Amino acid sequence: MIVRIVRMSFDEAYIDTFLQLFETYKAHIRTFDGCLHLELLQQKDTPSVFFTYSHWRDEAALEAYRQSELFRKVWGETKKYFNERPQAWSLEQRHCLP
Repeated sequence: MIVRIVRMSFDEAYIDTFLQLFETYKAHIRTFDGCLHLELLQQKDTPSVFFTYSHWRDEAALEAYRQSELFRKVWGETKKYFNERPQAWSLEQRHCLP
């Protein structure tokens, strides 16, 4: 399983716009083949910083999503509102506590 974490920072004026965008597309992303989990986190001390935290069946599933029309649409709209370059990490889960 692949865990994907993406850090995004927005101008405060666009936070609500981003949240509406996420609300519109979250079900589509969650039901994309290979997506096992998706959540949105907001940094407590810096509310203009958000993280998506997702689980993917494998690297191929994540890459299929990244090459999809859905991703192009969502990312194309989202990136208009960034005030910093986003950061992303793909992590391989090694151990899970019971």
